[in-house]
Amino acid sequence: MQHATAGTVLGDFGDAVHVHDGVRSRFYKQDGRYRVQTDGPDGKPADYEILYTFGVYPLQQYLVEIESGRLQALSVGWDSRPREQGGQRWFRQYPGEKIDHRDELHWTRASQNWNAMCADCHSTDVRRGYHPDDHRYDTRYREVSVGCESCHGPAARHVEWAKGGSRSDPSKGLALQLNERKGAGWAIDPSTGTARRSGPMRERPELEVCAACHSRRAQFAEGWHAGRAFMDHYLPATLTHGLYFPDGQQRDEVFTWGSWVQSRMHRAGVTCSDCHDPHTQALRAPGNAVCAQCHESSRFDSPRHHRHAQQSSGAQCVECHMPATKYMVVDPRRDHGMRIPRPDLSLSLGTPNACTQCHQDRTAQWAVEALRSWGADSRLGRPHFGTVLQAARRGEPGSAASLIGLVTDRDQPGIVRATALGLLARYPGTSAVDAARRALADVDPLVRHAAVGSLAQLAADQVGLGTSPSFDDPVLAVRLEAARALIAQGPLARSPDSTPVDRALREFERVQRANADRPESLLGLGNLLAARGRLDDAQSVFRSAIALDRGFVPAYVNLAELMRARSTEQDVQALLRSGLREAPRAAALRSALGLSLVREGRHALAVQELSAAYALASSEPRHAYVYAMALKERGRVPEALRVLEDSVEQNGDRELRLAIASLRMQRGEVDAARRSLAALAATNPEDPALSRLRPTRPMPTPTQDAR
Repeated sequence: MQHATAGTVLGDFGDAVHVHDGVRSRFYKQDGRYRVQTDGPDGKPADYEILYTFGVYPLQQYLVEIESGRLQALSVGWDSRPREQGGQRWFRQYPGEKIDHRDELHWTRASQNWNAMCADCHSTDVRRGYHPDDHRYDTRYREVSVGCESCHGPAARHVEWAKGGSRSDPSKGLALQLNERKGAGWAIDPSTGTARRSGPMRERPELEVCAACHSRRAQFAEGWHAGRAFMDHYLPATLTHGLYFPDGQQRDEVFTWGSWVQSRMHRAGVTCSDCHDPHTQALRAPGNAVCAQCHESSRFDSPRHHRHAQQSSGAQCVECHMPATKYMVVDPRRDHGMRIPRPDLSLSLGTPNACTQCHQDRTAQWAVEALRSWGADSRLGRPHFGTVLQAARRGEPGSAASLIGLVTDRDQPGIVRATALGLLARYPGTSAVDAARRALADVDPLVRHAAVGSLAQLAADQVGLGTSPSFDDPVLAVRLEAARALIAQGPLARSPDSTPVDRALREFERVQRANADRPESLLGLGNLLAARGRLDDAQSVFRSAIALDRGFVPAYVNLAELMRARSTEQDVQALLRSGLREAPRAAALRSALGLSLVREGRHALAVQELSAAYALASSEPRHAYVYAMALKERGRVPEALRVLEDSVEQNGDRELRLAIASLRMQRGEVDAARRSLAALAATNPEDPALSRLRPTRPMPTPTQDAR
């Protein structure tokens, strides 16, 4: 990040014009200042001054102030690559999407806000300085860009040391020494050609420093600096569908950490600076030589291993083991999972593989056969966590037991086990509850965090007892998740002051209030206030969330739920329709509106809204379920069954299978009901619903057709 000057601005501001989807953006200079004319928060053209540049290569973005200290990143950026590579042009970051001022990805909306979304990683020691009373930012930083203290922490004592302080201080006055590599050596094992670390990696402060910016994470607390616990300030994403492929490969922009912690290199004790020089940003050695630090060159940097002509692109280690994906249109970033290519998983899971990413005219089956012909197929067909995760998302047979196996397998990366715990919440049963309970004491805080959320769904009536260790967990993210799970269960009983539960709830409230510039935090605060019975305050907070982000759907839904007991259904519907004007494709708003119409007795209109919600998000089980139940109430049972069965084909959802079985039994279709329950039993034989619903005798035939 730099101030916009003639020495930092790379883009063409010579009255250049970029047009996309009818939006005209003109870049020009006036009185020596850089300016842009483009669509503003209301969709109308407006002029703005460029205050800062963001990035250098392969692209540069630009920041403008739209109000009260609020800086926003323009969605049209400058491609700074050479012209012969397609650069030296203005381009839009979302070329395949039609985005107007109502869209959450529009450059004026919260997702493109520098103060909350960008500053923490691109400047040093940032304080957002948000003033909720007038929605104003007074954001401050120590350095405009990334400086020494970003990685080494506060440096006042280091300055004293440098000026002649205690030369006997081994830390040189630094708040944190990133010295994992000190005293460690790597010796190549002649039998494998791969190096082993001279001693185990006991602590990983460097990885936590890097993770603060090189991970897909949410920030919930300010003031992080090197040496403080990563998850006391940030919550990293697990291998969520949409962010990662089922086998853990990067899909969306996930910023390295989540891939790296899956790798065998990470497990072996390799750290970031073993490969990267953090000060020059260069590799420790050029090309394959960086890998040859640990992998014997004569064995691995040879056609006998890589099967490509020496010096060709296919002979580069990274092309097979770190394939790149382009983000922001022009920025290729390599997957740090360091995987051996698995084209067999491409066949079963639909995941990419390095072979056909390069040989785009070939198929995954061709790649499998090529590996076999080389005798390099030893890993083909081996069990992989991706198979378990994919099966669990689809509700395939054996999913519950396989997930429990992943959760309890300490040889699996923590991020994989945390992901499995998130999915395990769909598969209730004694073994699942036991596995989640044991995970509350796991050494990995990401696993403990996931265990809290999983247990809250698996044993909702026991959440206070079941998560009691988590209210006193040493990591803030885990304590906050315990509080959130407790709040979600409904009205909060008054807990004595200074108990772990009380402290966690107060921490939760403090964190939400400290992040009042984020609608998600206001949502959490509103939920807490509602659970405490402070309904007027909760409604006010939900309205504040909507004022912050007019398209923030969850605030409309939660506010409508609160209004039900205190307002008319017409008021509820007016609120939901106002939300739909801002987010017309929000299935949750359509569904909430449909349910309101049901309560009002306007069933025909309700079915229309619920049908629209299902059409917008047919893969989400809740929308299918609610729509099907509305059809059933209208006597349209065959249609309801079709909706349920079509949706269960997509996701294998438990509730949908139970609904199908229930409807089949009501129609006297006992064999069909048993088939649905058998499918559920194959997925999770411990499901407690099986004993409640399993038909034990033939059901009577209905006296009238329920069509």
